[in-house]
Amino acid sequence: MYTIKSVTGELKVRNQWQTTGDKSQLRSVEVDAYMDDIAEEVGVRPSLLWLFFTDYSLFQRVLWGPVTAYQYRLKGPGKWEGARRAILTQLNPVKDEKGLETDAQQKCLAMVRRVAVVGAGNPGLVCIKVCLDEGLEPVCFESSDDIGGLWKYKYFRLYADHFDLLRYVRFQTTVKSITQRPDFSTSGQWDVVTANGDGVEENHVFDAVMVCSGSYTEPALPLSDFPGNEMFAGRCLHSQEFKNADAYRGKRAVVVGIGNSGGDIAVEISRSAEKTFLSTRQGSLVVGRMCSNGLPLDMVHISRLNNVLTGLLPKSFVNGTAERGLNSRFDHRLYGLKPKHRVFDQKLLINDDLPSRILQGALVMKPNVKVFTTSGVVFEDGTVEENIDTVVFCTGYIMNFPFLPPALSEGPHKELTLYKSVGGLSLLPQKKNMLEVIESERRRNMKRIPCPRKAALQVDYIPYLDFMAEQVGVRPNIFSLLLRDPVLWFKVFLGTCTPYQYRLTGPGKWAGARRAILTQTREVPEPENQPSVLFSPWLLVSAGAVTIAIVLSKNDLAPVLQGVARYLDQSKIFLLDFTVWSR
Repeated sequence: MYTIKSVTGELKVRNQWQTTGDKSQLRSVEVDAYMDDIAEEVGVRPSLLWLFFTDYSLFQRVLWGPVTAYQYRLKGPGKWEGARRAILTQLNPVKDEKGLETDAQQKCLAMVRRVAVVGAGNPGLVCIKVCLDEGLEPVCFESSDDIGGLWKYKYFRLYADHFDLLRYVRFQTTVKSITQRPDFSTSGQWDVVTANGDGVEENHVFDAVMVCSGSYTEPALPLSDFPGNEMFAGRCLHSQEFKNADAYRGKRAVVVGIGNSGGDIAVEISRSAEKTFLSTRQGSLVVGRMCSNGLPLDMVHISRLNNVLTGLLPKSFVNGTAERGLNSRFDHRLYGLKPKHRVFDQKLLINDDLPSRILQGALVMKPNVKVFTTSGVVFEDGTVEENIDTVVFCTGYIMNFPFLPPALSEGPHKELTLYKSVGGLSLLPQKKNMLEVIESERRRNMKRIPCPRKAALQVDYIPYLDFMAEQVGVRPNIFSLLLRDPVLWFKVFLGTCTPYQYRLTGPGKWAGARRAILTQTREVPEPENQPSVLFSPWLLVSAGAVTIAIVLSKNDLAPVLQGVARYLDQSKIFLLDFTVWSR
């Protein structure tokens, strides 16, 4: 509703127009200023100052970009959840190879209904559930007869049963090929050929394909790198064939490779074998799964604060601090594990039992294998171990997706060339820009992971999730939380970065996300033990203050009790918030 002041101002402007010779009752207006004035009266005008502190990327688009109606849907009456995304993407039209604007990709996205999901491991199950949430029709193809892939956890079974996912999975069905249809440029559809357990092939047409089969399918067994392997009388096998350590009882075994699989298998074999040797080219720093107070390592260290500090502090300082912490548990040099690289230049070995097995003498560290003999191996330091029965190669996997179009493996080493490791939900940048980003990230990752195929899919956890969340519109706004909800900000910034943080806003917003973030620290170690509010620190302090007040006011208790009642009534919301936060 217009105020007297605004009407008076309008009349003054009209009089100015009339004195310049324009006697008409109609006049032109400055669109931006006029829209802002009207929006101010309605309560939907965007606050540039607020956006500057809470959402800088949106602030830039609102300030420097075209003034569109989306800006007046950010707040107040008629608020639209999609307004922010509309503003951020309005200057990014899709262009074809000739540079002509087209909405073909938008049409393709709108037409997506049937989705093929390859693999029913943990990512495949989540993708089925997400497709159902979005009203899509998923069909999952799983080559084995069970879910979970490499991880046979009860949790996955409970997850699948809870969301009724198994009826969308076709077991013992292998995907043979995935190709674009002839009309892909307009339909966006894919031809998918599958084969069941009897080898009978079937053709399918899908609007989209989600590859969730992982890369641990084709073993890398580089026997040609080890001279004399053909004369070795013992058995050579890949870690994929390892099931348990019973077959190694009383034998002498060599494990080649010190990745997580190599460490786990060497420890298991050392419990049964007469002697176990773990061979490594470069060594590795070892970290246990538990951290302070017995909490999981990732729960303590994966936080936004640590991510910021790692990026700001000198790399040498970060490496040195981490290495001193790891060596305080045991001296890696004395145990034959000291690596040639710095701690964050390669992946860490996660293992709880390896140091104790070395200390007991059941497991012996060795350098790389130089050559095989008929009955043993010679290591690069010149030492020889005879009477070796088995050599287990924990040398990883070949990252191969034979069913995908060859165009996806255009890298110099046949690595996958995917923008941000996926094909996007949102409109993608131009191909040239995407290739530049892919190459930049590949070079950066190659410094830590020398294998190009592995480096192609390596990401930094929090920055990668934040980037993807930004595209979807679910990234938490740290500055906004600091101003609006300091308690939640404290947990989001200093606490463990969990998926709950990406359910606070935007698509998929969950009302329970805030409470889940506030309570996750204590619910992990004690999920069934919820302390009573009566024992919260703040309430105990309040009770003590009330007791002191009563003692000091023996002659007149009524005002004191009335004040206590009023105080508790006004602070009950704060008490609940504080109790949740203190957990």
